[in-house]
Amino acid sequence: MTTHPDENLGEQFNLEDYLRAQEKTRQVVLAFSKMLKPGINEVEAKALLEKTLDESGLEKRWHPSKMRIGPNTTKNFRDDSVPHVLTENDIFFVDIGPVYCNHEGDYGETFTLGSDPRLKKLAEASKTIFNSTLKVWKEKKLTGIELYEYADLEAQKLNLKLNSNMYGHRMGDFPHAVHSRAKLGALDFTPTPQLWILEIHVIDEELGMGSFFEDLLI
Repeated sequence: MTTHPDENLGEQFNLEDYLRAQEKTRQVVLAFSKMLKPGINEVEAKALLEKTLDESGLEKRWHPSKMRIGPNTTKNFRDDSVPHVLTENDIFFVDIGPVYCNHEGDYGETFTLGSDPRLKKLAEASKTIFNSTLKVWKEKKLTGIELYEYADLEAQKLNLKLNSNMYGHRMGDFPHAVHSRAKLGALDFTPTPQLWILEIHVIDEELGMGSFFEDLLI
């Protein structure tokens, strides 16, 4: 399955368990997104997210959970949020990294409340760019570097700024980091299907809001 040192796997790697962990991660994000109501602040929402994760049967978190609302959706992964309460017309994204069956899951998606068409369009943009980039990667066997060059062009077409500080990364049986800490956007080879997470974080500078989507290259 692997062709490069940065794609080594552990002896315990099991493809079925790995894909099952990713699907479980998607399900938790989608279930949590339906729980949020106007009036909840980001701290409260993050606590609810952690409770939802704990109840999902995870073994551990391989990366800290992220829950961003409103203007905080423009921030990088490690940036601190400013206080913000979810309004009736708002945007938020969720990014979790749980471990199930000793395999890593990682999924993030953006959601909206209300009917603001600008927010809905922005929320959909990160997934649209993800899907178009995924399609070209499959067709043309893009390297990691080329993959993000393409994503950047797609973001520009939508008058959005691609955040180059939030690149994708390796995944696998826990912990993948013993094999590789490489960033997807720095790879000079074509990434192997199922082993890399593609992260797309775009910012609408006029709105002052962002949109995030991540999933496996598969």
